[in-house]
Amino acid sequence: MAKKEETKKTVTVEQIGSPIRRPGYQRQTLIGLGLNKMHRIRTLEDTPSVRGMIATVSHLVRVVDDK
Repeated sequence: MAKKEETKKTVTVEQIGSPIRRPGYQRQTLIGLGLNKMHRIRTLEDTPSVRGMIATVSHLVRVVDDK
């Protein structure tokens, strides 16, 4: 039997704020999301852990609508 490929939900985030003069955990969270330079965009799998990371640095990133 062949496995069906599931269409996984994704979320696209863009870094809009600098981690300079921010606590170290916020910089590490940005690195964990694959963001470490301004205006960098990443498309990530939409999981609760990724959503939590986005919420932690919500003032430094924005969710991009790909419509």
